[in-house]
Amino acid sequence: MADPDRDAPPGIDIRPLGPDSAILEALTGLLVATVAGGGSVGFMDPLDPEEARAFWRDSLAAAQAGRRVVFGAFDLQAFDLRACEGPALVATVTLVTDLPPNQPHRAEIAKMMTRPSHRGRGIARALLAAAEARARAEGRTLLVLDTAEEDGASGLYEKQGFVHAGTIPDFALKPQGGLTGTRLYWKRLRPVA
Repeated sequence: MADPDRDAPPGIDIRPLGPDSAILEALTGLLVATVAGGGSVGFMDPLDPEEARAFWRDSLAAAQAGRRVVFGAFDLQAFDLRACEGPALVATVTLVTDLPPNQPHRAEIAKMMTRPSHRGRGIARALLAAAEARARAEGRTLLVLDTAEEDGASGLYEKQGFVHAGTIPDFALKPQGGLTGTRLYWKRLRPVA
């Protein structure tokens, strides 16, 4: 499996996340801030922190059970003052592997979020590389994802080799209201030799 830290920008540590109260709070803050900033990740603004916390609690439990992998990117130079400990969580992505029995060959990329202060540094690219490496290690040969048509991360995904499969109009509400389409993407992965 590829080394996520090798692909990460200097000063960024990428690793799978487990159930930890400080991690849960950092993920909660990142989700609330992403939605407040217009990020279309399945929630409406204003997002109640308890709703965000419940989402991440369930997601981390699913990761603990082996149904997904939640990756976090930490800035080793910035510390989370609220938690009074450790490097600050600045980005996350989830690799969903718990799919129907007729789809054991694929996985889904979900909940890609990067703090605005850390965008454009290659962190999201490194998170995608870590998720792809994990998917390949688990024998997955196809990744799929979707992103908002307006203000989504289409450019990032296309630069990383994802192929645009189509757009569904009026798919979801934007966090502050109004409809947006969703762009669907796929990428074939080479199996681990």
